[in-house]
Amino acid sequence: MTNVAARLGFAAVFGLLITGCVLTPPPAQAQSASGDTIRHLKLFGDVFERVRNEYVEEVSEQELVEAAINGMLTALDPHSGYLDPNRYRDMQVQTRGEFGGLGIEVTMENGLVKVVSPIDDTPAYRAGIEAGDLITHIDGEPVMGLSLGEAVERMRGPVDSDIELKVMRQSREEPFAISLARAIIKISPVRARAEGDIAYIRVTTFNEQTNAVMREEVAKLKDEMGDQFRGLVLDMRNNPGGLLDQAVAVADAFLDQGEIVSTRGRRAQSVQRFNARAGDIIDGTPMVILINGGSASASEIVAGALQDHRRGIVMGTASFGKGSVQTIMPISGQGAIRLTTARYYTPAGTSIQAKGITPDIEVQQANVELLEDTNGRREADLRGRLDGEGGVEDTDDATAMLDSTDYQLARAIDLLRGIALYEGRTPTRG
Repeated sequence: MTNVAARLGFAAVFGLLITGCVLTPPPAQAQSASGDTIRHLKLFGDVFERVRNEYVEEVSEQELVEAAINGMLTALDPHSGYLDPNRYRDMQVQTRGEFGGLGIEVTMENGLVKVVSPIDDTPAYRAGIEAGDLITHIDGEPVMGLSLGEAVERMRGPVDSDIELKVMRQSREEPFAISLARAIIKISPVRARAEGDIAYIRVTTFNEQTNAVMREEVAKLKDEMGDQFRGLVLDMRNNPGGLLDQAVAVADAFLDQGEIVSTRGRRAQSVQRFNARAGDIIDGTPMVILINGGSASASEIVAGALQDHRRGIVMGTASFGKGSVQTIMPISGQGAIRLTTARYYTPAGTSIQAKGITPDIEVQQANVELLEDTNGRREADLRGRLDGEGGVEDTDDATAMLDSTDYQLARAIDLLRGIALYEGRTPTRG
């Protein structure tokens, strides 16, 4: 802080900066508002000086100002905050698809860190962390009292270094510890495979690569499956979201026309609408969209658009309900602020915020136990039976395995095969 600031006081300097020109009196209304602002800044300046001079330990001015800025932003909502230069660089790297950490998307709830979703094939995913888990301690230190940014910083660290999290889970009575090692998180935003006659596309996050990679994978599967292509499952379970433009592009890939999403901010003129362009990359082929409580933000935009346009059937459980827009505003040489500036609305005008997307068909995830057929004798066991033409077909072990490992996906595939049968197209089993 300069000598001028020391003489005039912190608030006075801010007042000069805000009023801009002290020689030209502003209009009466503006003058009143400016007066209120100066009084509030004077209060801040008085507290700043008192803390700087009287706190039990010496604290730098930079630390105090950054803490004040972050406190102002985090008091607004769980998603606004200050990004110092290091965290701002980390955020930029993350949107490009590679960053360091545990591999979880988090928010704050009642002073604790809440897991929105773990990212596939990351330390958090492999350690068994689940969407909805509440992190109460990081390496033995309580989370209560920390800001979200401070908690995230503590979870970061050198690659291969160990960390212990204490976790509360709704399905368990007592908190429990999870030990894991930090790693470089490389996100492959899209995975794809053929499940017999059904194309399976898993979108894990919305980074700069998502739309392009998804289109490439769909094109490959269509070529591979040829005339056997009966439907597509778009799996966005535990997808924490990401970039708005990528969500719009992914929804647009399956729509020929109409609104995809709108954003509405504080002022009427701030409304933005994003519309689909002609061209459906699977030419109207039936599709199912899988979501769950870990599907948030951008994945909710895609699910909501496809649901409202009746382009696909949304299946699974209700999504997270993160329907707000965060704008990153760089501050020259000082990092950036992440500020909530608008809410998302589906094409039908429904707000996603704190509501989420309700699936058309609710299917809870379940562990399915395959039971032996207890009926005993069958026609094939009878003496003197007639032989069938073409022999006896083998049991579909692949489908049985799928049913037992991912119940929601199995139901989605069954639904698409049912639609194919109803439309007169013979499906093949995978």
